[in-house]
Amino acid sequence: MGVAGPINAALRRVPVWPVYVIGMAPAPWFFWLAATGGLGVEPIAALEQRLGLTGLQFLTAGLAVTPLRRLTGISLIRYRRALGLVGFFHIALHLCVWLALDLQSWPLVWADILKRPYITIGMVAFLLLVPLALTSTDRALRRLGPVRWRRLHRLVYLAVPLGAIHFAMLVKGWQPEPLVYLGAILALLALRIRLQRARVAV
Repeated sequence: MGVAGPINAALRRVPVWPVYVIGMAPAPWFFWLAATGGLGVEPIAALEQRLGLTGLQFLTAGLAVTPLRRLTGISLIRYRRALGLVGFFHIALHLCVWLALDLQSWPLVWADILKRPYITIGMVAFLLLVPLALTSTDRALRRLGPVRWRRLHRLVYLAVPLGAIHFAMLVKGWQPEPLVYLGAILALLALRIRLQRARVAV
């Protein structure tokens, strides 16, 4: 905890807006790479995957904020909303690329959602994230009240693991990367539950 004090003091001097600027910077770079041949022979598929993975990384970082604070005392709470919204931004772009550049047909969209389980799971995860993004404002918090707002935002504990499952089912062949993300997310959720129970017991 002795180290956490100076770190938290330094973090209080860092505004939130750079998280948005830096966090959203990869997206235009990915589009540039796709347009200029930098993403290989299947640029649309590569673009989809990079956007989705970046979104998952930011959402996972958001899940890590509370365990990090309780275990080390280092508080990134003031950045958690930005991490979540940047993650949602990339996931939304991931979906838009799939809709507009990959399928390019609404009948195919519904057919894929119904036919392919990994797309069904990914769509459910996205739909769970939508109300969280729409209510990630101070005004929404005041209108809903702290109790209802917290209950609603617990959907993230379902949405993010579903996103990791979507990733694991999406990749071809045996690849450890999506399993690492899924394992890390489940570990963070388990740790959060354990810390919460310990806090209640005390």
